Amino acid sequence: MAHELEFDETRAGRLSIAVTEAVTNMVRHGGGGTLAARGLAAGPAVGIEVLAIDSGPGMADFEAHARDGFSSAGTAGTGLGAMRRLADGFDVYTGAGRGTLLRMVFWNREGAVEDPDYEVGVVSVPKRGETVCGDAWGMALADGGATFLVADGLGHGPEASRAASAAVDVLHSHPEYAAMRLLEATHARLRPTRGAAVAIMRQQEGEAELSFAGVGNISGTIVDGQARRTMLSHNGIVGHNMHKSQEYRYAWPAGSLLVAHSDGLETHWSLGTHPGLAECHPSLVAAMLYREHSRERDDVTVLVVRRGR
Repeated sequence: MAHELEFDETRAGRLSIAVTEAVTNMVRHGGGGTLAARGLAAGPAVGIEVLAIDSGPGMADFEAHARDGFSSAGTAGTGLGAMRRLADGFDVYTGAGRGTLLRMVFWNREGAVEDPDYEVGVVSVPKRGETVCGDAWGMALADGGATFLVADGLGHGPEASRAASAAVDVLHSHPEYAAMRLLEATHARLRPTRGAAVAIMRQQEGEAELSFAGVGNISGTIVDGQARRTMLSHNGIVGHNMHKSQEYRYAWPAGSLLVAHSDGLETHWSLGTHPGLAECHPSLVAAMLYREHSRERDDVTVLVVRRGR
């Protein structure tokens, strides 16, 4: 990925060392886990986000473990500290008995800054045994607003992936469309495919709410402290039998979380059992939901967005 995104050898090397350390820690201390990576963009800069997700014993005092020289396994004890120094961005959520969720960001140039208006986290993983994910997601900025889309292609494998990816293509072709208009355009585009469940969420600049239009089993929720509001999606398959659809509006206060996920994730989840997690980067929230609530027999995509304005 680093070479495809034109990282120089030094930056690609830093990424390689950090990923090696992360995977070694997951195997040695966490009993294995999941490594996920995705591309990032910030103006002319491109980057890679790496998530290391395990269900091991966790760390009661991360700062102590991250000090050079500390080791619980007879090693040199430089892994965690080295990862934090090598990465351009570093976040962690851990605790005794809680496993470890680790986020590292690497950019291909100095000075890259992520969008302060929307912090975006996502985990998208194919069903075990599949080589491609039948889910897809997208984000587009246009006309003073942001639109988010999650699609779950019918079934699994390449054909499901093509249907879900086609929905994302419609978003990028028409980023200025309102949620309902974009859903209708997606319905027309997906007719030659096997179809998909699709949820579209659009927030206009200056508004403390978002518009939602969905068909199928994509779940959308706003989490604001202890309050949780679930968005309404209609039955059907986009591209085939979209008999009824409607656009709804929901309050989305600054600082609260938008969580949208495919049915590869259980719907009965809560952030309340993980103190402080809701204040972490959304990628760590998505990682926890994936780790704790994946059905493990389906593609799963979890999108988490914190609105900053």
